[in-house]
Amino acid sequence: MANVTVIGAQWGDEGKGKIVDWLASRADAVVRFQGGHNAGHTLVIDGNVFKLSLLPSGIVSGTLSIIGNGVVLDPWALKAEVEKLEGQGVTITADNLAIADNCPLILPIHRDLDGLREAAAGSGKIGTTGRGIGPAYEDKVGRRAIRVCDLAHLDHLEPQLDRLCAHHDALRAGFDQPPVDREALLEELRGIADFVLQYAQPVWKRLKKVRKAGAKILFEGAQGVLLDIDHGTYPFVTSSNTVSGTAAAGSGLGPNSTGYVLGIVKAYTTRVGSGPFPTELEDDIGKGIGERGHEFGTVTGRQRRVGWFDAVIVRQSCSISGVTGIALTKIDVLDGLDEVKICTGYRLRGNVYDYFPSHAADQADVEPIYETMDGWKESTAGARSFADLPANAVKYIQRVQELIETPVALVSTSPERDDTILMRDPFLD
Repeated sequence: MANVTVIGAQWGDEGKGKIVDWLASRADAVVRFQGGHNAGHTLVIDGNVFKLSLLPSGIVSGTLSIIGNGVVLDPWALKAEVEKLEGQGVTITADNLAIADNCPLILPIHRDLDGLREAAAGSGKIGTTGRGIGPAYEDKVGRRAIRVCDLAHLDHLEPQLDRLCAHHDALRAGFDQPPVDREALLEELRGIADFVLQYAQPVWKRLKKVRKAGAKILFEGAQGVLLDIDHGTYPFVTSSNTVSGTAAAGSGLGPNSTGYVLGIVKAYTTRVGSGPFPTELEDDIGKGIGERGHEFGTVTGRQRRVGWFDAVIVRQSCSISGVTGIALTKIDVLDGLDEVKICTGYRLRGNVYDYFPSHAADQADVEPIYETMDGWKESTAGARSFADLPANAVKYIQRVQELIETPVALVSTSPERDDTILMRDPFLD
């Protein structure tokens, strides 16, 4: 049995939540390995809707769910999410939720700084969620972060607070804000410490035990490869590495443990916030796809931008992240269109590109080269076998996998967990 690593192969919002939930029902442990509560997964199970931002998707099915050290943790957001899910009947205990004790914390001062920067950025806005993720990662790299394990030693936090406040007080002064109220911050940490510490442990050790027992581990990525801090559309990216290789560093298991890499790919393209988007549709077709696909961010509620499927960026993502196979989601949203288009390359200043260039100005200026295919009038919604799909939908799927040079392992035909066509089982690879 192989372990499975799930990542988004576009700009996030590809429908990872449903796929991870579907796989989690067959896994023994689910691990979040990067990002924060800026990620959002929506699960629909027997008509019940669960919206997750920080907790691994396996928590809903009772699967052991682990938040790895590569995640930045907002303890107050964690508490709110746990309480919300418990109100929906989900059982969450120290038996099925574990949090890495070396996770850095997102603090109120990180949220403050995030908002101040975006407000002052003018036309240079990146479009962050304002939840403090970027500043928290900065403090982690700057070696001034307060971590989960520090919550058990709050009476000895002065040296870390000195380093933290020396940095933030200078930044806050630049925004005409008062210095950090250290006592107020400590009081807030004291108020949340016991709640977080009940789940805290060295998760690398827990995972080692799970793996030694031969259990199946599912690594759950957040956002998408095109938002990766190194490989994405910089600077319009997230603050962590979203590629599959991060699963090892962000969980405490070696790179040989990540197994089959499943890239989640929407049958069209969307992105939230600012940044280049070559195939963006700003016409009635794009509006219609967005409405049928309910394209609003799970975390922010912001309307997503919508465009045709871009085979260039997906092929690039699959290559960079070592994707073994893809899960194609939301094929049903394209039902009823007279024709569908796929971007197969770009034109830029008289040259043809088969990849997405790195410079932001080049990314903004590329013109998509399209291949047009006949659409299908029949419904794909709820199909659970390839034989149930219209012929033109099958041709579209086959063309997608040819262009991205990566096989389709499964196709999702609705938000419901069981409306999935399985061509290749990632756990049996």
